[in-house]
Amino acid sequence: MSQKTPMNRPPSNTATTTIPYRQIRALYDDTTITVYQAYSPAIASAAVAAQRLDASPDFRPGRMTWVKPSWAWMMYRAGYSYKDPRQARILALRMTHAHFLALLDRGVLSHHHGGGDGGGAGHGGGNDPESEPAADAADAAAEVRIQWDPERTPALDRLPYRSIQIGIPGSLSGRWARDWVVSVEDVTDTARALKRALDQDPGLDLQTLVDRGLVPEERPFPVPDSILTRLDMTRPEPSL
Repeated sequence: MSQKTPMNRPPSNTATTTIPYRQIRALYDDTTITVYQAYSPAIASAAVAAQRLDASPDFRPGRMTWVKPSWAWMMYRAGYSYKDPRQARILALRMTHAHFLALLDRGVLSHHHGGGDGGGAGHGGGNDPESEPAADAADAAAEVRIQWDPERTPALDRLPYRSIQIGIPGSLSGRWARDWVVSVEDVTDTARALKRALDQDPGLDLQTLVDRGLVPEERPFPVPDSILTRLDMTRPEPSL
């Protein structure tokens, strides 16, 4: 995770009472933003070597691909890369702000998983282990699916606010992988080092993990009012 960010803002999870229920938090700089996904070793190795996500023939652009800007949620979904051998390599994928916002501008809130922890079933080690087994009629349209799932701590504990998951439809995923991902970095070793550090000392706080380079400094990513409305980002935390 070599992308640099200003260090004058606190990490996103330091004051849960001030964090909106739905907010996009990410590692970003002046031009690019990082999202994450876990892939098979064959897809990941080819992608890093060629700096093209679709470099491996195992990458299937017809599938819906779910990406997320939250490092902690990626750790939760992939079990720090140990959960499934088909998801054994975690990639940091950088996009320009403009292309990231273009995805959100096509976003449609998904209620397929009932607004819960999301993720869906696997499909046997294709380009996205979280997607549905096959593209359906809805995927033929270039609608981007948006889910708001419970955010996680680096130790995978559930937090009271939500993290965005972005489902890129099969009709768009080829173009996204080919043209919209500007760099590919394998961050699997960082994920595993994070797990080792927490196993050795579960009391490590977030700032210590950031200082060690095991957790990126994620900041609120600003979006225009049109996207705030489209993605229902002003919704308050539901009362219990």
